[in-house]
Amino acid sequence: MALRPEEITRVIQEQLEGFQPQLQLKEVGYILQVGDGIARIYGLENAMAGELLEFPHGVFGMVFNLEQENVGSVLFGDETKLHEGDEVKRTGRIMEVPVGEGMLGRVVNPLGQPLDGKGPIKTEKFCPLEVIAPGVVERQPVKEPLQTGIKAIDAMIPIGRGQRELIIGDRQTGKTAIALDTIINQKGQNVICVYVAVGQKQSTVARVVKTLEDHGAMEYSIVVSATASDPAPLQYIAPYAGCSMAEDFLWNKKHALCVYDDLSKHAQAYRQLSLLLRRPPGREAYPGDVFYLHSRLLERACKLNDQHGGGSLTALPIIETQAGDVSGYIPTNVISITDGQIYLESNLFYAGIRPAVNVGLSVSRVGGNAQIRAMRQVAGKLRLDLAQYNELAAFAQFAQDLDKVSRDQLARGQRMVEILKQDQYKPLPVEKQVMMIFAGTNGYVDDLSVDAIRKFEEGLFAFMEKNHPEIAQDIREKKIMDDTLRQKLDQAIKEFKASK
Repeated sequence: MALRPEEITRVIQEQLEGFQPQLQLKEVGYILQVGDGIARIYGLENAMAGELLEFPHGVFGMVFNLEQENVGSVLFGDETKLHEGDEVKRTGRIMEVPVGEGMLGRVVNPLGQPLDGKGPIKTEKFCPLEVIAPGVVERQPVKEPLQTGIKAIDAMIPIGRGQRELIIGDRQTGKTAIALDTIINQKGQNVICVYVAVGQKQSTVARVVKTLEDHGAMEYSIVVSATASDPAPLQYIAPYAGCSMAEDFLWNKKHALCVYDDLSKHAQAYRQLSLLLRRPPGREAYPGDVFYLHSRLLERACKLNDQHGGGSLTALPIIETQAGDVSGYIPTNVISITDGQIYLESNLFYAGIRPAVNVGLSVSRVGGNAQIRAMRQVAGKLRLDLAQYNELAAFAQFAQDLDKVSRDQLARGQRMVEILKQDQYKPLPVEKQVMMIFAGTNGYVDDLSVDAIRKFEEGLFAFMEKNHPEIAQDIREKKIMDDTLRQKLDQAIKEFKASK
């Protein structure tokens, strides 16, 4: 068979046209040192801060330090499989986490991998771990209430959607309980909740998940867990991962609540990584940018203006103090970043006043803007009255006999303190809170013994539901206590007292 040159040329041309180059260039480096959750890598000259790195045996890491001779990386996996001289590849991707509706109802680690045994997460959407917070022009003032369902907080230290309210106190004073009550109270309020556990025991996180499941709150919640047994790098990225998951809903015109439990342990994990990577230590051995660590996280909480969808992200950071010392380094840092704090006190907790909120030291810098008007009307003087009661109670310990006005003030104060007590995981809708505080501030419980107030509260709610359901509905819908509603409520409480 004769070979024709023109045919051979055509075949070669066709082959060349269909050629796809298979050559891929990858930038690789080599491990110089590995251990304690960090690795130093030589050879990644073009690596970016926060970039995801691929190590052997399926281990991933993130660029943390950019130095002249090498790159410092934190590791998210089993570092015992890695050795000096192992190859490390750049991915070219900044660290990101999965986000979206598919995350709801799931317990995940800070990388977005499931920990609940319910199979893979169905989402193809990813968001960067850290983003620049929305600017002043993109925001609007915080004026929409985020009800916690806790009388003492909703009446005196109100939280608004888009606010950052710090929960601070010693260990075992009920900080997590307040956060969980708030999450449970968002049922039916169209608020997505993200609970981030940093440095907690696994049993504690399991108990939190069980509590949320029992109250039907997991269906609109995400739990991000970096427990005490997890490496420090996972604890370090956990709050940012939770914030990114919540922020996705913010930009989709929805409302989100993010609880960081707790940022004291987060700062300790960051200190560990920083010291291992030879960053210069400052006060209490924390690195110099430990303030920026939390400010860039909490600044992402906001209420967007209507042009950007009007979504909101509310942050409830938790800080653990040592022996009630709010003047520590990390507590003062976070106090100055947030829009107020709920201060829980051990002495109140042990005295049976739960939630153990110290009204004198707690503050909300948004104030009455984050309350419905009806609550503002009935609870306006409550804070001042309680402060005066506490002062008078301290003085009365040393006084022999008191005048009638002081005795009446003490009696009213005792009953108001009793009214503000509340069982754990039993948040109250705002209309019930308004009814009970109205009864207390208008003297309807003054003739009852302190022990009878809890029974009075239960009876009042049952009576109102059965005989006057329209009053609760009016408070809920009108959100204002006008003269007609005030008279109705007045009459209904008198009717209830007469029926006892």
